[in-house]
Amino acid sequence: MILQVGGAVPTTELELIASASFATKIVLAVLVVFSAVSWFLIFAKLFQFRRVRRAGDRFFKAVAHASRLDEAQEAIRVMGPSPYQRLFNEGIAFFHELRPGGLHHGSGPVETLTPTQLEALRMVLDSQVDAEHDLLGRYVPWLATFGSVSPLLGLLGTVLGVMDAFIGISTSGAGNIAAVAPGVAEALVTTVAGLAVAIPAVIAYNIFAARQNYIAGELEGVARELIASLAREGHI
Repeated sequence: MILQVGGAVPTTELELIASASFATKIVLAVLVVFSAVSWFLIFAKLFQFRRVRRAGDRFFKAVAHASRLDEAQEAIRVMGPSPYQRLFNEGIAFFHELRPGGLHHGSGPVETLTPTQLEALRMVLDSQVDAEHDLLGRYVPWLATFGSVSPLLGLLGTVLGVMDAFIGISTSGAGNIAAVAPGVAEALVTTVAGLAVAIPAVIAYNIFAARQNYIAGELEGVARELIASLAREGHI
């Protein structure tokens, strides 16, 4: 900073970063790492949610053409794994544990679930919905962390830069605006960097959290429809 006061004045952002103090460069390096990880998570989650959305469309299309649960089970058997398929299969598998072969209608009477067994089925479905909700939200909280920490880290770099600038000014004895401006400008670089990391991270976090809750709502609807279909077919 003393060299800035008595030497050449940086005129571009790159020159500001090149002539910055060691503490400022450390803060900027950490923010660069935060930004890289944040964008990696953003693109990874975008790909994941797009894949889940397409799988959901295929699931609902296959189920819509099935008139009975056993037909729906056969229709989704060839589909790739998805939250919708896992929920449906978990519910059917637990039902078969309670009533082995219960979906296949024969000539005899259909044995229905007891109230206790029905409540256990609901608990299994709710547990699977919660598990899928947590799986969809994996690593998403990191975006919120980057969004909240990055501005504070940028502010820390700004404070350190301003302190360094004033130390340089007091050491050199220069007090005009030309001597103060480069140090203040250097200090503000970390604030800009912190905001640049935080803004897309916060936006992405809000979008992914909304999509996560939306898919969880669809899964709850699938669980309710599964129980309703069991009731329509006389299993409840």
